[in-house]
Amino acid sequence: MSVSLPFERHNDIVVFVIPALSSEGLLPPGIHAATWQDVIDRFGWNARRLSLLLGLSDALTQLASAGCSAIWLDGSFVTAKDVPGDYDACWDPNGMDGSRLDPLFVDFSPAGRSLRKSRFLGDLFVSAHQEAGSGMTFVDFFQRTRDGAEKGIVLLNPQEPR
Repeated sequence: MSVSLPFERHNDIVVFVIPALSSEGLLPPGIHAATWQDVIDRFGWNARRLSLLLGLSDALTQLASAGCSAIWLDGSFVTAKDVPGDYDACWDPNGMDGSRLDPLFVDFSPAGRSLRKSRFLGDLFVSAHQEAGSGMTFVDFFQRTRDGAEKGIVLLNPQEPR
């Protein structure tokens, strides 16, 4: 006997887990998709880090309003460093409405970078732009330590609720 169901059943639950840091205090190699709550839970363990998360949240809100759907988080913020100076992030411009983007995000002058860092408490770059010293795109550059070893970064979707 065959039974047909009038609809397909599937699992709509997706679990995001940021892996444990290595003995060197780094994420394991790869891009680790996460929710905003995952980032808070994993990296928001003191007042300084929570302050940086407020700046990042502001940046995510601005990028989301222009249609950004991906931002990669890096820097000492996604390590075991207790008091990081800031965070590093790069965002994907594909599919965005440039007319809705705060001009501060595309001012690549030294003054623009300084203003971005002052407002959002971190360094924000375009993912496909090349990092000057390495010639790699920022999303690739972020996945390497200063000595060239692989490390992990966190992927957030600014469109998801915070």
